[in-house]
Parts: sequence; structure tokens; C-alpha cells
Amino acid sequence: RKKCLLCNNLLMIVAASIMGCSKIARSFEMILIGRFMCGISLCVPLHHQYVGEISPRKLRGFANSTSSFFWSLGKAVGQISGQRELLGSQYLWPMLMASCGLPALVQLITLPFFPESPPYLLMHKGDQEGCKKAIRQLWGEGHHQAEIDDIMKEKATMKTTKILSVLELMKEPAFRWQLYVIVILTATVQLCGINAV
Repeated sequence: RKKCLLCNNLLMIVAASIMGCSKIARSFEMILIGRFMCGISLCVPLHHQYVGEISPRKLRGFANSTSSFFWSLGKAVGQISGQRELLGSQYLWPMLMASCGLPALVQLITLPFFPESPPYLLMHKGDQEGCKKAIRQLWGEGHHQAEIDDIMKEKATMKTTKILSVLELMKEPAFRWQLYVIVILTATVQLCGINAV
């Protein structure tokens, strides 16, 4: 999880650099390439997953909702910064385009000091000692055996569950309506007024 986030941050910094240099290079194609790179990055789902996995169970819902809050706040700050009086002027818009690299740079510098997520260490790597160390680092000293037992139960459940590929998921009739709802919600999220809010 952490390595994937770090790689995504590098991708975002490269994308921000490309967009920031588009005016100097006199190339609108660089903006298209940079926006495409931002679009294919996995930052949003990875953040939700990492934040949810490193949070204690009693704070997990709150931690996941803060990710959505900061995502919406970022969109609002971007729109406010894009006003002509701020960074939306003829001379400053390259800085506005490159500003998406700033949060990625901050995370690239700070994330190495955070541990890998405990469920990932235990379920995918089989590293029980690393899991305990990560839990102590994240949640402090104390008795955390109940959380480790929950992760072990989830691991046992995953062994009996068949993981479907994207193509298999699309062909499975039992998941068809859920898939339709998710696709429609995701496709129309820009029309819901979140930017205005």
C-alpha cells in the first residue's frame, strides 16, 4: 500500500511538472498529457484503503470520511485559486496547473516515516511481528490482540472467497445491478453539485 502510494506521488509530481512547463514549452499537449497522468493515478482509492487500514476500529469510519472531506476541500481550494485575482491570471496559470504536485510532494516526504498498513503486513506478507510493530507505532502501546485476531479472521475468510477478475465481475449476473449503480454514480458525480458545495 505504502509503496504504491509513493509511486503514485512520483507520478503526480511528474504530471505537475509537465503541466507547469507547458507554457514555457508552448505546448497545450503537455497539459493533456499531465491531466491524463493525474487521471490514471490511483491516489483516491489508495488513500481510502490505507487510511482505513491504519486507523483503529473505533475511528475507521471517521478516518475514511475525512478523506472525502479533504478531497472536496481540495476541489474547492482549486476552484478558488483558479480565480483571475489569484492564480487564474495569464501569467500565473502554470503555477495553478502545477499545484497538484504540492500535496504529492508533502506526502512523498512524510509517508516514509509511516509504517505499512497492519492488515497488509499480516494478510499479504504473513509478517506477524511487522504487523504488531506497525500497530504499536500507529496506535501506541497497549493490548491490541483483538485487532490482530480480527485481521486473522478476515484472512481466513479471504482464503475461502474467490476473487473475481474485472471481466468475470462484469459477466456475473449476481453483481450486475450493483455494478450498474456504481458506474452510474461514478459517471454522474460531477453533475451532483459537489463543486458548488
